[in-house]
Amino acid sequence: MSDNKNIRDGRDASKVSREESYELSYLEEKFGVSRETVREAIRQAGNSREAVEAYLKRQKG
Repeated sequence: MSDNKNIRDGRDASKVSREESYELSYLEEKFGVSRETVREAIRQAGNSREAVEAYLKRQKG
């Protein structure tokens, strides 16, 4: 099931989907990492955006 892009109420803002290309692209650009690294972060940290970003920060630093 894909996200309904017409709903703009923030219900997905705290989650990252490894199936949504635009979400993966955003994290790739933000952290300067590969798509596989982003997918690994989601596997390791879960789909919480906060946890994924913290994981990617630790990997970069």
